[in-house]
Amino acid sequence: MKVKRVFLIVLDSCGIGAEPDAAQFGDSDDCNTLHSITTSPYYATPNMKKIGLFNIDGIDYMDKEEGPSGSFARLRERSMGKDTTIGHWEIAGIVSSEPLPTYPNGFPNEVIDELENAFGRKILCNKPYSGTQVIHDYGKEHEQTGSLIIYTSADSVLQIAAHESIVPLEKLYEYCRIARKIMQGDHCVGRIIARPFVGRFPNYERTPHRHDFSLLPPADTMLDVLQKNNLATVCVGKISDIFAARGVGRHIPIEGNEDGMNKTIALLDDDFQGLCFVNLVDFDMKYGHRRDVDGYARAATVFDRQLGSFINKMHNDDVLMITADHGCDPKAPGTDHTREYVPLLIYGRPIKAGVNLGTRPTFADVAATVTDFFDVELMTQGKSLTDKIWNR
Repeated sequence: MKVKRVFLIVLDSCGIGAEPDAAQFGDSDDCNTLHSITTSPYYATPNMKKIGLFNIDGIDYMDKEEGPSGSFARLRERSMGKDTTIGHWEIAGIVSSEPLPTYPNGFPNEVIDELENAFGRKILCNKPYSGTQVIHDYGKEHEQTGSLIIYTSADSVLQIAAHESIVPLEKLYEYCRIARKIMQGDHCVGRIIARPFVGRFPNYERTPHRHDFSLLPPADTMLDVLQKNNLATVCVGKISDIFAARGVGRHIPIEGNEDGMNKTIALLDDDFQGLCFVNLVDFDMKYGHRRDVDGYARAATVFDRQLGSFINKMHNDDVLMITADHGCDPKAPGTDHTREYVPLLIYGRPIKAGVNLGTRPTFADVAATVTDFFDVELMTQGKSLTDKIWNR
């Protein structure tokens, strides 16, 4: 049975349990994003349960589905990281043996000096910080002086926050492009992130005008090889940002998870052959990092309801794949990502039902499987799962 379209949806940060090396990444061996949100009374995901979510290896705290409708697996991250960039690169076929640089003590003086000279503005903060707390603590000084707020996290990121009335959006994006050129070599952070905000102290609010300026992937991803073979690469949400627009045929911006799923459902009416690659960032940005268990659970419930609408509209030659890029356990200490396994659900008429694929050694199995569906070749450490799941 031929596959015409693959819809790959990344539930950003929806990990399913600590990986064996979690301690090396500063995480406990009981971090588990999915387990945490299932403890909320607001959690209900019957559609993912039906496909096989709770039948995945290691999930022993929810009732399993009798006769799941899809194939399912637990994926281990092989790359040295637990951030968005590394996770998505591995999903797309690239295993990163070296971690991207992080700055637990802030950026070194030589980096700050070079940035200040290039911007023509002074820099405030220069520490790992919560994105909402940093604008509360430094926003007033930023408004008074025009200095830029630069901060980081446990991830490989440099974030620039500025009030939209002090630094217009396009100017902020220009500063991020300048920083992206500077942050190369030893300081090649995964992402430079524009973090605009509005309001008056102490009631500042971040706006939806965030924009990521990512490091170029070091090798071809599944997006590149699909595009080179004249197959569609439709990217919904921040996928285009993560891959620095490389291999992206069509970029569809979104305003949150619900809007992202509505636009993905609408794409079922479009006639294309290839991949639709979706990122739903609210799980991570709004709920995981803010340690909001009930908010995360509610978002999962809403997604699952929309997933039911998506499934009802799928064509006979469509395949749905659902996965994640890392964890962000809302019950874990701190506000950072957590080093976790991620789920893989695969569903559609071309897919065998009830196949437990066990625990796979790399997220890159996703890319190997997607490219195999379309009979194109990708150099990757991942292994295709099609021989186990495809109703040929």
